[in-house]
Amino acid sequence: MKRFLFILSICMTVGATAQTLEECQQAAERNYPLIAQHDLIARTTDLTVANIQKGWLPQLSATAQVTYQSAVIAWPDEMRGLMQQMGVEMKGLAKDQYRVGLDLQQTVFDGGSISAQKQVAREQGAVQQAQLDVTLYNVRQRVNEMYFGLLLLDDQINLNNDLQEQLAASEKKLTSMVKHGTAAQCDLNNVKAERLNVVQQKTTLESQRRVLQAMLGTFCGLEVTHVTKPAAVETLDDNHRPELRLIDSQLRLADAQERALKAALLPRLGVFAQGYYGYPGYNMFKDMMGREWSWNGMVGARLTWNIGALYTHSNDKAKVQLQRETAQNQREVFLFNNRLEQMQHNEAIERYRSLMKQDQDIIALRQQVRKAAESKLSHGIIDVNDLVRDINSENAARVQQSIHEIEMLKQMYDLKYTTNN
Repeated sequence: MKRFLFILSICMTVGATAQTLEECQQAAERNYPLIAQHDLIARTTDLTVANIQKGWLPQLSATAQVTYQSAVIAWPDEMRGLMQQMGVEMKGLAKDQYRVGLDLQQTVFDGGSISAQKQVAREQGAVQQAQLDVTLYNVRQRVNEMYFGLLLLDDQINLNNDLQEQLAASEKKLTSMVKHGTAAQCDLNNVKAERLNVVQQKTTLESQRRVLQAMLGTFCGLEVTHVTKPAAVETLDDNHRPELRLIDSQLRLADAQERALKAALLPRLGVFAQGYYGYPGYNMFKDMMGREWSWNGMVGARLTWNIGALYTHSNDKAKVQLQRETAQNQREVFLFNNRLEQMQHNEAIERYRSLMKQDQDIIALRQQVRKAAESKLSHGIIDVNDLVRDINSENAARVQQSIHEIEMLKQMYDLKYTTNN
């Protein structure tokens, strides 16, 4: 319930547009339909615990009974004959008997059974909540994919604009050279065609961006106008994944079930009160002489011990232990696979860092080559095809740098997702 209220508070503070990765993740988790189950599970658990708690309340039952018996308590013939000689008529009990009554039971000591059952119900609710958290946490990975994909498209569109500006500048220069007869029209057409080709590429990129932006907006339940590049992060060694919390809750459930098994072995002590109106009553002698209905009642204490629980106790305890061992095995398997994922992400981060260092040198060299080509073009000593190639090579180097940077950031946040830091 606390988690649900926390997410509702986020809903009130996040604006109509999401720009940061954290805002998108929070909005997507809030918007995911499964989030409503948090409150449903909490309410169901509260109702279950409340019902179990009612086991301490007095248990009242009403009965109505009509019987016809083949034989009843009767005086011996000798005794009845003697009584008749004395003028006393002994009718004996009637074979048709009636009673309407109430039975009140109050538990005084239950061996801790009710308390154990309540704890089991709470831990079962906690397991369900933890399972739901695991499902909701996977939403973050899907947001990461779309968010960094959108960032990459934004960078490529910006680089496409820069490439168009470079080609437009060369086109303007060639237009002037054609007018002065120092360049051929085919050279101008070549650069113009290349610029139009780049414009087409931008159209494709913008279309892809609109689709991905709409998908992210629908997933988050927000209008995502633009995204901002997150800062590089360093991930701690501690692992706080919800899968581990789920396993912890399963172990706590096993402990609660084991305590419930122990409580089932203890005796129960209770008090009771019984009363009925009918025939015959507790005073048999009176009812054998007359057949009138009467009020009857009793109060007392009762100690019960159901030894049937002993028959299955060892097997039930072994089953709980197997559940505990299964959960421990699941933890080991998860941590093993998780460590492999962390190794892959760390290796990818280092690889992209190395590539980015090389990207700077490659861009600087490509830029020098492109500027030299533009200078040569001004003096008419270079082919236009060579200039276009050099411009595209520089742009390709910048695109590679952008890809490497975005991929490195994505690997960092995927590593953060892997450990939930």
